[in-house]
Amino acid sequence: MTETEDTTQNGSSVSRRRFVLGAGASGLAAGLSGCASVFDGGSNSGAQTGSSDSGGTTVTWGFDATVAQDHAAQVREALHNKGGLSDDIRVEFQPGQPDSGKRRAAYNRLLSSQETSPDMFMMDNGWVNIFIQRGQLANLSEVLSDETLSTIENEYFSGFTETAIDPASGNLFGVPLYPDYPTMLYRKDLVERAGYNPTEDNWATEPMTWEEWSNIAADVQDDAGLDYGFTTQWDIYVGTACCTFNEVMSSWGGAYFGGRENLFGPVGERPVTVDSEPVIDSLNMMRKFVHDEDSGGQFSSYGGGFTPTNILSWIEDSSLAPFIDGNAVFHRNWPYAINQAAGEFGDDLGTMPIPYAVSESEAQFPGTGGTTSALGGWHITANPYSEKLDAVAEVIQAATREEFQLFLLEMEGWLPPRADLFGSSTAENVEPIGNYMDTLRVAGENTMARPVTAVWNNQSSKIAQQTNRAVDRAATSAEAMRSLQSTLEQTEQPN
Repeated sequence: MTETEDTTQNGSSVSRRRFVLGAGASGLAAGLSGCASVFDGGSNSGAQTGSSDSGGTTVTWGFDATVAQDHAAQVREALHNKGGLSDDIRVEFQPGQPDSGKRRAAYNRLLSSQETSPDMFMMDNGWVNIFIQRGQLANLSEVLSDETLSTIENEYFSGFTETAIDPASGNLFGVPLYPDYPTMLYRKDLVERAGYNPTEDNWATEPMTWEEWSNIAADVQDDAGLDYGFTTQWDIYVGTACCTFNEVMSSWGGAYFGGRENLFGPVGERPVTVDSEPVIDSLNMMRKFVHDEDSGGQFSSYGGGFTPTNILSWIEDSSLAPFIDGNAVFHRNWPYAINQAAGEFGDDLGTMPIPYAVSESEAQFPGTGGTTSALGGWHITANPYSEKLDAVAEVIQAATREEFQLFLLEMEGWLPPRADLFGSSTAENVEPIGNYMDTLRVAGENTMARPVTAVWNNQSSKIAQQTNRAVDRAATSAEAMRSLQSTLEQTEQPN
């Protein structure tokens, strides 16, 4: 989210290479057994084929509750017809808790009890690493074929895949199903009326600096006479820590723990860096946007005062409402907001990558700088206690087929996990999201995950509190970050 694809790859070069190299032994075993896509149950996985009463194999998949209820038959058919899944394997979908946190707790209880079913899961990328660290997931580098693993490494959004890789071993424990990440929405009709040309200037794919963007936001707000130039989310909640602040901070070259390479630990051995200059600068920029404050003169060339103090109590839907109502020029949000806004504004809706302050080469911390989008989305993981891991591997391979991923986009709006599908005719014809695939691809290539570890829940609440205080002017940005630095250092220490 914060840098170009090259920087993303550089920031994760060790782990990204290791999970495929680690697959060499297991993939070779699969190849020697004559199985190109399924891990041989006779090798070191201990996997066995579980049979249904009808003579085939039934694999149970913990899945999205709504889709499982409304579209189970269609998804099952697509796994066979579009994914090439064998007719000998039947997939049964087990609805998970709609609430991500409750689903996580339920899966933790199930795996801690070593239950054999469900055989596989949909897991939020925001907590897969915790399950990896607990040893609760099957090592897919030992289950999937070389061909499948190579496809994931070479074709999938690397920043998304990283959240399913064990940072210690480099092994893969989850296969990306669909990513989710924000973009900047804007009123194309209003910016054109104010004299700008977003089409000619390639706003959809070429990120602009915060400085340039802020002046446009202030200018168009004034020209259109709207209440707000920009709406976003900055409440004291997890969304600020994982996402909005993470984006702004990373786009300045700042980092929670010294850069991308330390996102997932090791806890207690990584530096805490929130009191660094780029992090403080990012908060001072937000104060400029909200309060038009620039006591040090650093932001004298920026537009200011076009963002309401309401953002300090806004989350996604509450910040979207003024934009949908026609009272804002720019709005930062997830892809669902594109669908809603397009229904309201049609061709007058534009999207762009989130602006940035410093380039990747200028960033203080590795893997930061440049346009940055927060990262959401879901992975496919496998139950290590399943008696059907060979069949699970076949289902996962079916889910990696391009035709199946485009089916999910058409049916449910789930974005594909690989960049090349965004330019396909199928993707571009999905209304209305298909009109914005260029921006979504750029954002997907520049994501920054939240630093999820066993202590992240505690850390995220502290981050949200202090960053909210800073933008609310309850403390200076430097004071707030000094306090947060101390708190995070404490949370990084063993009990």
